[in-house]
Amino acid sequence: MNVRSLTTVALALLALVGSASTVRACPFCTSVAQTFTEEMNSMQVVALGSLVEAPPVPDSNTLDPTAPLPKAKFQVTQVIKGQEFLQKDAVIEVLYFGEANRDRAYLLMGTDAPQIAWSTPLGLSPRAQEYILHLPKLAPDASRLEFFQEHLEDEDEMLTRDAYDEFAKAPYKDVIALGPKMHHDRLIEWIKDTEVPASRRRLYYTMLGVCGTADDVPLLQTMMLSDDRKVKAGLDALIACYLLLKGPEGMTLVEEKFLQNPKAEYADTYAAIMAIRFHGTETQVIPKPRLIQALRHLLERPELADLVIPDLARWEDWEVMPRLIQLFKDADDKSSWVRVPVVNYLRACPKPEAKAAIEELSKIDPDAVKRAQTFFPLDQGKATDASQPTGEQPKPAEQPKPDQSSFLVPPMPPAVFLPQPKPLEETSEATNASAKTSALASQPNAAPSPNEDRQENETTGRRPLARSATRAARAADPYESTLGQQIVNHRHFWSVPLLAGLALWSTFRGILGLKFWGVRG
Repeated sequence: MNVRSLTTVALALLALVGSASTVRACPFCTSVAQTFTEEMNSMQVVALGSLVEAPPVPDSNTLDPTAPLPKAKFQVTQVIKGQEFLQKDAVIEVLYFGEANRDRAYLLMGTDAPQIAWSTPLGLSPRAQEYILHLPKLAPDASRLEFFQEHLEDEDEMLTRDAYDEFAKAPYKDVIALGPKMHHDRLIEWIKDTEVPASRRRLYYTMLGVCGTADDVPLLQTMMLSDDRKVKAGLDALIACYLLLKGPEGMTLVEEKFLQNPKAEYADTYAAIMAIRFHGTETQVIPKPRLIQALRHLLERPELADLVIPDLARWEDWEVMPRLIQLFKDADDKSSWVRVPVVNYLRACPKPEAKAAIEELSKIDPDAVKRAQTFFPLDQGKATDASQPTGEQPKPAEQPKPDQSSFLVPPMPPAVFLPQPKPLEETSEATNASAKTSALASQPNAAPSPNEDRQENETTGRRPLARSATRAARAADPYESTLGQQIVNHRHFWSVPLLAGLALWSTFRGILGLKFWGVRG
């Protein structure tokens, strides 16, 4: 099994773990950490306080490693949440290693009340203090984005990040709902600023796609065709925005520049694929047949064909079956990874010749067919009729419905990659085709994003209480995906993150006094 195949398998397993927790969110954004709102909701006590007494600076000559760490004293000035556990003016002792500034407010959060376990206090600027106090007043609907919009690119970087995370976790429909109140000129300014990190520029392209006009197309086209990597950072969202405002006429340029052009950089080609996927699932600006036509160009580039085969299956483009069969037969060391996606395409195809083709191809490369069936199994669960009236017993479908997650490689934002559930057709053949196509979803959608400049400072003073799995993956890989998701390079070996996870597991259990595997020693 080559490196590419191993990568595909590893990502499939990751998808099985992560698919249950995914939600429909902003399609081109990836949240960096928990938002303040999420952190405050997870805590029993939230308050503002001031530093009363800083911990003494230990003498390195008399330092006792067994002595408890000194704590700082904070006086509570305002209780935001948990008044039953904490009173105003109360003095608490908390571990604190930051700057001893008595002139600023601190955010104090704790859980496990009444014996409150406090997290590290977070120093707040006056703007951040006002920001924190406003959060509990926001309605839990799309209108909350209007507040966070005013803090994008805020002078306080901590607020900028939190506002971005709020947008990144918001459903795309909520971003669309904000359209009439978006600040168009401000978005243009941020998009043109190459000092704005690529992740945030992706959000601004997404927003411009909602509120922009045809007058913005020339600027977007110039940036899209630029040879300066910094100018076209966030290319996937840039192309998607361009197509939203340009319409179907813009497809020709995208095809010529990124899909048909063999000299196009791999990351740029993949960015174009991401943009097309977005339009195929989130918009109706460009007809689906036109999008399929564009993706077919990649079948003439065997080393990249595996990136679009799952999309063609999901969108039920069965006309390319002969071409895919030929790709399987012609695959060499540089394109052998195309074989598993081809087999899964044939497994999803309802045509009888697809089954015969699998039998034929199994004689050429039985291992590839076996891998497809082993790592991408079809669930034998019963499908139910989505059109069944409420209250009635659902009728089992004549054909089993595959489990979508078994074909997700890697886990992607459902707003872009997961097909919408649709009622099963009356005939068993149509039922099976729709179900299997839905299951295929997006197979090896694996590629690196442009190697964009890293301008995001990971140490902003805010200590996130939790990190998303995506963020952890991004930290372990030098690439940031074109859709804000972790995308693995064709040649990255999957054992590295697994070994790192094993080492972390061993360290964690050692800290807790546990054996490497088993019960407490």
